[in-house]
Amino acid sequence: MSTDVAATGSTAPPAALAGWAMFDWAGQPFYTLVQTFLFAPYFANVVVADPSQGQAAWGYAAAFAGAIVAIGSPILGAVADSGGRRKPWIALFGLMLVVGLCLLWFATPKLQGPMFFLVLAGYALAFAGAEFAAVFNNAIMPTLVRKDQLGRLSGIAWGLGYAGGLVSLALVAGFIVTDPSSGKTMLGMDPILSLDQASREGDRLVGPLCAAWFILFVIPFFLFVPDNRQALHGRSESPIRDALKSLWATVRNLPKNDRNILWMLVARMLYADGLAAIFVFGGIYGASVFGWRTFDLGLFGIILAGTGAVGAVIGGLLDDRVGAKTVIVGSIIILLVGFFGILSVDKGSVLFGLPIAEKQPGSGAFTSQGEQVFLAFAILIGLVAAPVQAAGRSLLARLAPPERMTQYFGLFAFSGKATAFLAPLMIALVTTTTGSQRWGIATTALFLIGGLIFMLPVKEPQRA
Repeated sequence: MSTDVAATGSTAPPAALAGWAMFDWAGQPFYTLVQTFLFAPYFANVVVADPSQGQAAWGYAAAFAGAIVAIGSPILGAVADSGGRRKPWIALFGLMLVVGLCLLWFATPKLQGPMFFLVLAGYALAFAGAEFAAVFNNAIMPTLVRKDQLGRLSGIAWGLGYAGGLVSLALVAGFIVTDPSSGKTMLGMDPILSLDQASREGDRLVGPLCAAWFILFVIPFFLFVPDNRQALHGRSESPIRDALKSLWATVRNLPKNDRNILWMLVARMLYADGLAAIFVFGGIYGASVFGWRTFDLGLFGIILAGTGAVGAVIGGLLDDRVGAKTVIVGSIIILLVGFFGILSVDKGSVLFGLPIAEKQPGSGAFTSQGEQVFLAFAILIGLVAAPVQAAGRSLLARLAPPERMTQYFGLFAFSGKATAFLAPLMIALVTTTTGSQRWGIATTALFLIGGLIFMLPVKEPQRA
């Protein structure tokens, strides 16, 4: 049986630490390529001809998947703690991720009818698979290192994930996905695969390529990371029933016995959903405002992924020095500055009304003033996006009892997804009602501000 290393003062072998960190490398392309920089803008602008309607459809799918994750994560976490082993669950949900990603291949231009809903179902399946797998992966972390090393491990793994997103984005945008106007990739060359540009096979291949990436790079995780092999609470004739009882007891007693974790989970519920909305809809908004094509989106993604990797490592080091709460609060404040900054940019103005020259047709990537301002604020977001997520993971690992670690990370996932359906839903409804993408995305600020308010009373454990 694997034990929490905090009790022994030891750490897992280097191969186990590297294998655990490789999970983030394996899974990140889904978030980078599909949710943010390549497939989501393609879906909103090409699969659905009207960007506002495309953004709304994507938002409804994300809301549905988020609701499933919010409901299922705490239950699955409690069941896993009852049974002990976590890797079989990760394999199951990894399979869901792979199947969902492969279904994105069917997203042809101006898609209608049953296949349109099949593609959205594929996205929702991949979304749920990725998030459920992360619950169990996160719960393994405290069994690998001491508590005073959690921030560093979490930050390095998150940085490795961003690096995986960066490398996969560079490969796909540089060698496979083409700009339909020129037929060239982001590097100005012919794609290495013979694909039909009229049906946008390069864009549609993004999902299956992310699936192949996950299958290949998750192998070290399954080979080298130790797993619990017996129940943490002893054997039970009704493990699911007992797990649900344990979960209910934990939730019921949180306000009375551990308000610290309660405030932390509520804060996480809000700020994580705001951050997720920025990543899901930020690329869509930029593509709509500036008419970005594959090259522009690919370059934008590479820049942000690179800054995110740097920010993750720096944030992990700061986490172990100044505390996870300090990293989270500071990151949310910077996120708000960056978010209002990108929201202030329109085709002919920046900072909510300062007039600038619009981008000229045929001009290069990020040559207009508006694009440069948008990029500067986006880089600010990229630098703190990883630290705020990695620090949340390490903070809970310090607060939660080892015997219910997966259960608490299930609640952690719940807190990240309980309103995840609400943020995309609000964006979709406001966008549909006003016909304005800017007004729709602006609702994201409410979640970031709420997260900041609830994080302030959280007390981090004293360091040894």
